Amino acid sequence: MKRRTFIKHAAHSLAIPGFLGSFSNTGFGKTLDTLLRLANDTDRALVLIYLEGGNDGLNTVIPLGNYGALTAVRPHVVMQENQLLEVPDTDFAFHPALTDLKSLYEEGRLQVIHSVGYPKQNFSHFRSTDIWMSGSDSDQLLTSGWTGRYLESKHPQYPEEYPNESYPDPLAVEIGLGSSMLFQGEKIGFSMVLNNVNSFYELLENEVDEVPDGPVGDKIRFIRLMAQQSQKYGRIVKDAAERITYQRPYPDNRLSNQLKIVSRLIAGGLRTPLYLVRMGGFDTHDNQVEDSDRTLGKHANMLQTLNDSIMAFMKDLEYQGTADRVMGMTFSEFGRRIVSNSSLGTDHGSAAPMFVFGNMSEGGFLGNSPVIKGNEVYNDNLTMQFDFRQIYTSILSQWFDSSAKVSMSANPNKTFEQVPVIKNILNQTESPKEKMLIKLFPNPVKDFANVSFNASDEVKIDLIDTSGRLLETIFQGSAEGRPFAHNFSMVQFPPGRYILNVIIGNNRQTVHLIKL
Repeated sequence: MKRRTFIKHAAHSLAIPGFLGSFSNTGFGKTLDTLLRLANDTDRALVLIYLEGGNDGLNTVIPLGNYGALTAVRPHVVMQENQLLEVPDTDFAFHPALTDLKSLYEEGRLQVIHSVGYPKQNFSHFRSTDIWMSGSDSDQLLTSGWTGRYLESKHPQYPEEYPNESYPDPLAVEIGLGSSMLFQGEKIGFSMVLNNVNSFYELLENEVDEVPDGPVGDKIRFIRLMAQQSQKYGRIVKDAAERITYQRPYPDNRLSNQLKIVSRLIAGGLRTPLYLVRMGGFDTHDNQVEDSDRTLGKHANMLQTLNDSIMAFMKDLEYQGTADRVMGMTFSEFGRRIVSNSSLGTDHGSAAPMFVFGNMSEGGFLGNSPVIKGNEVYNDNLTMQFDFRQIYTSILSQWFDSSAKVSMSANPNKTFEQVPVIKNILNQTESPKEKMLIKLFPNPVKDFANVSFNASDEVKIDLIDTSGRLLETIFQGSAEGRPFAHNFSMVQFPPGRYILNVIIGNNRQTVHLIKL
């Protein structure tokens, strides 16, 4: 990463004035040089988690504003209200299997985006998957993916001049049976495919075969080029993986095993920006729940796997020191119907929630919980609040700082309004509801820090670690007058990342803190 590019990214995402505010003028040059030397460690990655089959959003993020109506139209699958993980200051709750995701939400490291879909919903798994992978309109056939077109716009000389000194690593990695449309450009595919978890570990155990000589010709030369490139990338991936000798524990399931590989590659120095992992089983037409206890069943098991896998991934990223430059996003080809069926399941529907998670997630929620009237019939579906291409466009712009124009519809000039999905630390502590600015100085902190804000209410400030564990209640009492300010010590805590959980009356906000 060039010096100018690094400063541009740092000014956007690290809030240079605040970040460097704790250093003296005489130390500024040395500190900036240190940051510039670390520039190559700030390369960002996006991990896409595809929930195959159509996840039931109404049983994942449950609307509570019309819970009685929800019970009326979902009598076969709805859970009791007291079993749900209610989220303070909202009108929704998480499925009881999502305890860790709720914790990430409360820490400001997970965002819920309500009712994401597209106009003229197609209910075929295959067609709707193509739409989500390509970013097309529902009546448009594209053979390229939205990330493939993005990569193609950034790397027009691929594959002939790759890998090279500037881009030595694969531009995308996916784990699954064959390459998906997601990373397919209009001319060429951009992903290195690991067919399964075992193929990755086989790569570590075996040498990559040399490419044999063959007849000369355009097609043969192209085939040999791709083979040689795969060989080079195989060695690069192997080298990155072998740099990491220990990872935090992961559950033994398919999704966790994929995310474990992704974390290992990122920590090993691979600068691949895009990863795709998959989790199947979400086509829950029957036995979605157990009739005797609807918090159990196929859907609960899958959400538990998703919850445990994401949390293990986040903890491993923190341990490896890569958490601030990795974002995750879940997506599924559609949601499920409002009305449940008589087989303890749900059928193909339209809009559903998405999760965007990571230390740099904007956090909170976008949109409103779905409104359920209680008189819906079988063919009724949730109203879309956000076009999924708004999320894609926002990710490209806010996370990758992309100026590349990537077509997301039949009309190449059609644009999609962005929504805030990535935290801008220049304004990260300002609540969109209360417009309350919480100031923490200095940050990073060496020994002591001061937290201040305007308030005249009951205040509680907790220091928690990145796994959500309470370390210390820094302050609890009344904030008399405006502004409120409180000094606290970090001397007793080891270097690392922490979170201040600030509760002011009924308002809850979080501030990330770095201890040097």
